[in-house]
Amino acid sequence: MDNSGTIALKQEVLVRLVEAFFSDNFEEKARLIPFDMRPKGSDVPFRCCIYKERAILRDRVIADLGFSIEDDNEETSLSEYAKESLLREKIDEKVLTVIGAACKGCVPNRIYVTNLCQGCVARSCVQACKFGAISIVNGKSYIDSSKCKNCKMCMAACPYNAIVKIAVPCEDACPVGAIEKDENGLAKIDHEKCISCGRCVKRCPFGAINERSQLIDILKNIKAENEVVAMIAPSIVGQFKGSIYQLKTAMIKAGFSEVYEVAQGAEVTTLNEAKEFEERMEQGEHFMTTSCCAGYNELRKKHLTEINKYASDTKTPLYYTAEIVRKKHPDAKLVFVSPCVAKRKEVFENDNVDYLMNYMELSALILGKHINIEECEETPFDKESAKQARNYGVIGGVASAVESVLEEQTSVKPCIINCLNKDTIKQLKKYAKDGSCADGNLIEVMCCEGGCIGGNAVLAQQRTAKKSLQTLLDKSNDLK
Repeated sequence: MDNSGTIALKQEVLVRLVEAFFSDNFEEKARLIPFDMRPKGSDVPFRCCIYKERAILRDRVIADLGFSIEDDNEETSLSEYAKESLLREKIDEKVLTVIGAACKGCVPNRIYVTNLCQGCVARSCVQACKFGAISIVNGKSYIDSSKCKNCKMCMAACPYNAIVKIAVPCEDACPVGAIEKDENGLAKIDHEKCISCGRCVKRCPFGAINERSQLIDILKNIKAENEVVAMIAPSIVGQFKGSIYQLKTAMIKAGFSEVYEVAQGAEVTTLNEAKEFEERMEQGEHFMTTSCCAGYNELRKKHLTEINKYASDTKTPLYYTAEIVRKKHPDAKLVFVSPCVAKRKEVFENDNVDYLMNYMELSALILGKHINIEECEETPFDKESAKQARNYGVIGGVASAVESVLEEQTSVKPCIINCLNKDTIKQLKKYAKDGSCADGNLIEVMCCEGGCIGGNAVLAQQRTAKKSLQTLLDKSNDLK
């Protein structure tokens, strides 16, 4: 799905918020963002009227200021929210919020018989349904929604393709059923079920689900000239024009004191996970799953506890990088720059990391400060990361990194779970129940399709990102 339109809209709000923050009157400039973006007399590009457009933009600003839209009383002005964002100490752990005004209130997920139904003699759909949900009414197939299990067997059986699935993008994308409709038919997130995978954020074509940003908290520290250190995820390669060395220079110009690659932590993860895998295989275990994906780790905590004993105990690349950076910068504010919302939960649980900034927010900071990355000189990192570690953001990268450092006598058969969805979760449940995996012995689990380069906050198409990454990998050394 091409979500470039929603990305552009979200990014424009963020850029205007950055410009407002560094202006001489942050509160007033923040209040005016909806009016500046949709001035009187302007065409309404998406909604019924300019007033609804402004209401939606107001909610986007609230989320980008770090607040929950569900808690908004509609009487508090954006200038008051902006002022409050400067005074707060921290944001609570509910990382997602729904813009009710932007939600389309889609019809419920269901299997539906269209007018293409020919009422054929074969009654293939009736025969295919194991739940007795299909009958013939007035010569046409009819589905009893109270009996239908959405198994789609009738869809496969219909010779006319007359039966279709009507999907609600956010609900359909959620692998754990954490999104449902409220009493008004609008999307509502059950935070007890939510694994913060961000798939709903990426899939909603209206951009109605937003992350609650920590951007202002980071900008406060930059403006106060505090030591603010950034740690960039491996998947950042190819997300911005220019090299990652030029990006580092741009980030320092934007106010960061220093920038480190999380790939150096990925090297530690690789070596530890390889050692652990070797030990587990020697002990007779049949498989081990990787543990670097925050969305998968949340899934294990809330919905898949039976697989925990098969999951690696090794920490994530962010964990090890933060340990390294904290020793070098004991008093700094540490910011993880991430492609996805799932890492926000990990950041909340890690005392060594203070804030998370996603790629859209970083782009907004650089644009808001009027910095051209391609015009920046290249600044080297204090340590050049290995190619295997820099490849962590691409599907299969973790398993191949682990395999590359193991001795030849340790047989590795990777099994790749490319995206968490209802089917792959069933697959993982089966592995846990059976205590074995016929598809392999090292199971790499990635929440997002394609790996971290498919995260909800990425800026580039995967093909573009992979091309830039390959150029960097060709110049990188092997992990030893």
